[in-house]
Amino acid sequence: MVRLFLLDGFRLTVDGVPAELPHGLQRVVALAALRPGATRSHLAGLLWPETPDERALSCLRTALWRLRRQAPGTIVAAGDAVRLAAAVDVDVDELVRSAARVRDGDDPRTTDGILAAGRHDLLPGWYDDWVTLERERLRQLRLHALEEIARAQLRLGRHGEALQAALEAARAEPLRETPHRLIVEVHLAEGNAYEALHAFYTYRDLILRDLQLEPSAAMSALLSHILKPIGRPAASSAAWRPGPREPADHADRHPPAGPCPRDRVR
Repeated sequence: MVRLFLLDGFRLTVDGVPAELPHGLQRVVALAALRPGATRSHLAGLLWPETPDERALSCLRTALWRLRRQAPGTIVAAGDAVRLAAAVDVDVDELVRSAARVRDGDDPRTTDGILAAGRHDLLPGWYDDWVTLERERLRQLRLHALEEIARAQLRLGRHGEALQAALEAARAEPLRETPHRLIVEVHLAEGNAYEALHAFYTYRDLILRDLQLEPSAAMSALLSHILKPIGRPAASSAAWRPGPREPADHADRHPPAGPCPRDRVR
């Protein structure tokens, strides 16, 4: 069993045993996994972008030859196409399949794995352009899937599960408004006005500090029915002024001029 892990760093295992590959060969395997069925010219151009085409193709042929020796059965080069062998299990593929199930409306209870999948970035520390693009694509894919899970769970009345998915999305992208809006919606659905206000103002403070922005009108509207009643007493109290206090009885009108004498003990 061959497994390829690209989230949180490159790892290739064969029957659970790590296969050690130099970084140059890791790049070939990772790109073949992320661009299935790509042509040799396309792969060579991405892997060696500043190298003349013929030289880049020669480098790719050498890398494929080395892979057949050091990690046999990992890469299949058929004609002009280069791809991973069908037996290789890739963690990125599982994330993509889970997101597709969410998009197609599957029961959110069958997609719990997406909460954990993708918590780590794709190939951290790799700065190739093709890695950066794929990293952002997968990040957005997971964020949208988490938000859709939260909405589906909220519609089903599973508030705990909805909150978990929304919080996971907020953890992945703290400045993104959508998951914070879902957190507020979950608290309101449970009748927890305090928690909803706390979540709103926590997010508001965050984007005011980091982006000098206010939450959107759509997010503020979620709490309008709570904030308006809170505002009315404050406005009325500002217009009201207390009058002179009336004494309770005649004795209060004439208080003693000095301190009261001590009672004598007889």
